[in-house]
Amino acid sequence: MKQFYRYLSVLLMVFIIINTFFCFSDTAMAEENNNSDNDWPVAPEIVTQSAILIDADTGAILYQKEAHTRLYPASTTKILTGLLAIENCSMDEIVTFSSTAANSVTYEDASLGTKAGEEYTVEQALYGLLLYSANEIGYGLAEHVSGSLSSFTDLMNERAKELGAINSHFANASGLHDENHYTTAYDMAMIARGCYNNSTFVNIDSTTTTYTIPATNKTATPRNIRHRHLMLKGREYYYEYCKGGKTGFTDQAGYTLVTFAEKNDIRLICVCFKSGANERFQDTRALFDWGFNNFKKVTTTSSTINSLFTSDSYYQSRIYNNYGLNFNLKASTLTIPNNKNIGEIYIDIDDNYNSSNENGIYTSQLNFMCSDNIVGTTKITLSSDDNIAASSNLPLINPSQSAPAPSPKQCIVINIWFLTAISISIIVILYIIVIIKRIKKEKKQKRRKLRL
Repeated sequence: MKQFYRYLSVLLMVFIIINTFFCFSDTAMAEENNNSDNDWPVAPEIVTQSAILIDADTGAILYQKEAHTRLYPASTTKILTGLLAIENCSMDEIVTFSSTAANSVTYEDASLGTKAGEEYTVEQALYGLLLYSANEIGYGLAEHVSGSLSSFTDLMNERAKELGAINSHFANASGLHDENHYTTAYDMAMIARGCYNNSTFVNIDSTTTTYTIPATNKTATPRNIRHRHLMLKGREYYYEYCKGGKTGFTDQAGYTLVTFAEKNDIRLICVCFKSGANERFQDTRALFDWGFNNFKKVTTTSSTINSLFTSDSYYQSRIYNNYGLNFNLKASTLTIPNNKNIGEIYIDIDDNYNSSNENGIYTSQLNFMCSDNIVGTTKITLSSDDNIAASSNLPLINPSQSAPAPSPKQCIVINIWFLTAISISIIVILYIIVIIKRIKKEKKQKRRKLRL
């Protein structure tokens, strides 16, 4: 009976030791995962219903709150209208307003009182659109660029997708309420990124002083206008790093705001939808301060990107050892938290990007990820003589997709705690063997004594 208890105690000790180490390992891994979720800088509390903060250069999403909720943009629409006018017109072209455009506003709308047949240059019209938010200007520019408002809205929707919008539809050029005129904070940030990276747009939109539209063929009195964004210099919510943006309001949209800001080498874009008249400026400032104080830019080289790309995820993909592909990744700049480094970045395919396949060359987009947040993007081009460049053959794809899967590269991943538990278990087993031998030896000795 004593021997039975001895064996039992040893087995219990082995069980306790192994269980302890496995529990410790699981706890450590859980803590590591929790840290991964919680080590992103804590953002300020805001009252705006839907908001996003991104880096204009890298596309990094620093903060988002219901950013993919479909809402009405109101007059923030005009940044897309303005960008299209800049991209398709010369600044000195003459815009002649039709009676339809001139009469497209009501007494409640923002308007410069433009008359049928009145002429502005494109540049003057853009100041009226972006600074004063005149609705008839948006209509007139739409007709000037595309011939009709309907053709222009087609152009708006096409360009929005090119800029990265994934859940938007524009039905007019000014943002007047329409059930079929909607977007999201995320989409508007992508559109704003295209605007902020256009120097002509920024030059006009960043105007803090009074701009004068001189007398025209229909109006003898010059028009003096100022930017309506209250975070610019000399305004109520002045923010020294603000470089422009666009305000908006309708009863259905609530108060909306798009803002550009720059400090040192970081350029940020903030979008606030469904907010209050004053809260949108207060929330924007809070998010900008948080972004500037908690993030930094790091530059990745081509070799760094290739290193990320040719990691286990690549070897586990369908193209490894199956096709002779050439891929080309350009160096990128990433925006990451101050407490992070380049070694904590991984990559993933951007499912929202409209990939293209032309002549066997497949172009898609990669997201650089940090703590499950997008901190930058880059394009990837796959090509092959076998003309097999297709979405089903991209690295990092869902393994459930149909395609012949290659033999993956085998990798051994070692958990230090598991290894320690195994080592201790081996030691304990050896100890048990020694005890068993000692018990047998004691038995023999007792038998000898009885014989004597």
